[in-house]
Amino acid sequence: MKQRQRTFLFLLICLGLGILAELCFFHGVIGISYPIFIAAFYAVLYYRLGFKVSHRRIGLLLMVMIWVLSASFLFYDNEFFYGINIFVIPVFVFVHIVLITTPNHVDWVSLVFFNRVVQKISQTFSYVKRWLKISFKRTLFRQMSNETSNTIKRIVKGLFVGVPLLIVITILLISADEKFANIMMEIPEFILKLNFLEYFFRFGAALMLSLLFFGAFQTLKKRYVLPLGRQTVQSEKVTWDSVIAGTILVLLNAIYLLFVVIQFTYFFGDALHEDYTYAEYARRGFFELVLVTVINWTLLLICLKLVKAGKKGYGFFMKAMYSLLIVASGFMLASAYIRLSAYEAAYGFTLDRILAHTFMLFLMVIFAYTLIRVWLEGISIAHFYIIAGLLFYTGLNTINLEEVIVDNNLNRYEETGKIDIYYLDSLSYSGIDGLITLYEKDPNYPELSVMLEHRKEMIEHLRLDTWQSFNFKKQQVVKRLQELELK
Repeated sequence: MKQRQRTFLFLLICLGLGILAELCFFHGVIGISYPIFIAAFYAVLYYRLGFKVSHRRIGLLLMVMIWVLSASFLFYDNEFFYGINIFVIPVFVFVHIVLITTPNHVDWVSLVFFNRVVQKISQTFSYVKRWLKISFKRTLFRQMSNETSNTIKRIVKGLFVGVPLLIVITILLISADEKFANIMMEIPEFILKLNFLEYFFRFGAALMLSLLFFGAFQTLKKRYVLPLGRQTVQSEKVTWDSVIAGTILVLLNAIYLLFVVIQFTYFFGDALHEDYTYAEYARRGFFELVLVTVINWTLLLICLKLVKAGKKGYGFFMKAMYSLLIVASGFMLASAYIRLSAYEAAYGFTLDRILAHTFMLFLMVIFAYTLIRVWLEGISIAHFYIIAGLLFYTGLNTINLEEVIVDNNLNRYEETGKIDIYYLDSLSYSGIDGLITLYEKDPNYPELSVMLEHRKEMIEHLRLDTWQSFNFKKQQVVKRLQELELK
């Protein structure tokens, strides 16, 4: 009996969490509401599961990332990451709560752990379905005789058949009589005034989220994992002939060295190829070099995974080939980085170009670690890649990239007198902030005052009083825009 009361109490807590989720995510633009919900969610999580968790280090790292990503909704206003993080954060949260309830002997970079994540998703829905079925039987039909319960079931079946038939007949009657049609048409209008449908869907969303939270927490409460022997399937290990791999690496490294020596001035010099404009020179070379680098990385991973060198001397030769391939790839990344920088200096900074820069820096870090892995075979490469990827993505969210773009474009305007105000206008509030700064420097810039006047009119229609949408950057820019006096 006590166990049933505890379950009912926890169901009420999950209902409160579901209502909070509906309030946080279904009432306009998300702002401070995301970190508030994350705080409430983890409070319920640790209330239910306690603080005895597994995989403490990676679990703590992942939780910090979740908090940082949710806090970005409060401090920044980047539309690109806004759309992505709405879906990324729930995935991170679910993986995290499965991770900290999975025994330490299960590697978190393994097929076993991936299967457990998928299994927990399935078990959550199965638990909710089973619990609802049992609860209805215990509450609705427990005090009823078999005859009464069967009668209710038949009534429900009759409703499933009768309601569609009622709709069809009503439509026919509306077509047959105009006065009847006018009376029936007043009913939906009355319902719309009451916002019945809106409240119905909001209640349904809160209830559905509550049941999902309840099912997930109840499922995760059972920390049982199938023995590893039952989940691993013995299969023949795939290998790649070392002589074939060595031949491929020798050919690639030879062409890379030749390419670097002959085309060195083409990589780093200011001379243009006679067949290309400046833009084509920078843009064409950039994409080609990045593509070659990604191909090299893929080939390197395949070789490290599948190739067994065998003899000690040949093993040293393969490591030397791997190292040479990494160095050549690093050179190409540096060349691509310089080309993109030149393109930005000529045509301005955009989010795509900044992201390309950061991705190349990420690849440089990956290649540096892979070079260490070539000579120290005992260290794990998969763990580092995943952790580095998570840190890279979280780092992008901690930096206001749009503000970086705006500052760089304003600095370029100071040097060249050129700036794309239409691109700044396409950004979020950081772009508007940059337009205001530009106006304060040069009020006579063509079409700038018209653009800012349009923005001032837009903010008058914004719902700035909703607590869910509170955002520091938004508040700062709106206040600055309201105080701006246009000539």
